[in-house]
Amino acid sequence: MEMGEKALIEAAAKYAYGALGSSAPAVPPDADLLLEVQLLSADEALDLELMPPSERIILANRKRERGNVHYQRADYAFAVNSYGIALQITEASSRVDISQEEEEELLDMKVKCLNNMAAAQLKLDHYEAALRSCVSVLAHQPDNVKALFRKGKVLALQGEFAEAIKTLKMALKLEPSNKTIHAELSKLVKKHSEQKGAEQAMYKKMLGNPSNSSVQKHRAKSSWGLSWKWLFGATAVAIGGVALSVVIAARN
Repeated sequence: MEMGEKALIEAAAKYAYGALGSSAPAVPPDADLLLEVQLLSADEALDLELMPPSERIILANRKRERGNVHYQRADYAFAVNSYGIALQITEASSRVDISQEEEEELLDMKVKCLNNMAAAQLKLDHYEAALRSCVSVLAHQPDNVKALFRKGKVLALQGEFAEAIKTLKMALKLEPSNKTIHAELSKLVKKHSEQKGAEQAMYKKMLGNPSNSSVQKHRAKSSWGLSWKWLFGATAVAIGGVALSVVIAARN
């Protein structure tokens, strides 16, 4: 576009106000928009490496807050995208002087973005991606309760109940009064117990009951013994009958 030029832009609802709509401006839910846009000014693209660290922190936080807005509106894919942009800002190398305090602030912002991203990825059922985000947080802050809690949830959803319980116990140790962790851990322990019971029942079914099996074998052996005794007895009676018939015939 040239400076001062106007254009009409069609925006689908998901790129505008989504399923919630808006009260100001008044936009109904799921409404596609036709926007008239005029280019008033244009700036050079930002060079993150030359930006003062304080400005990078502000810019990253702005993108993270935009992600939070998308998350609250249940636009989780857009939230992940915003958090990803914020992460790129925090991770960019710097060609200007940066203090220890500014490095710590950038790291803190990075951790917040990763934690928010993990929450959005969980909503999208992107479990592997969410797990990677949690692991990245814990690499910087091993005692981060939010990351431990979300990691435990991801592991549970992947069926890794023992490891999930271990992770949630670590989170609970750091925050013993956290009711959300208590509830999740209790639910998980119960589910794990039920799974173990189901597995044991399945193994018993596969292998059979040894005591019942031995009883059945004993009964089978006894029935064979009875059958052979009856057969030998019947054969002896038959042979005796034939011999008596031969003797009587000879006398006659």
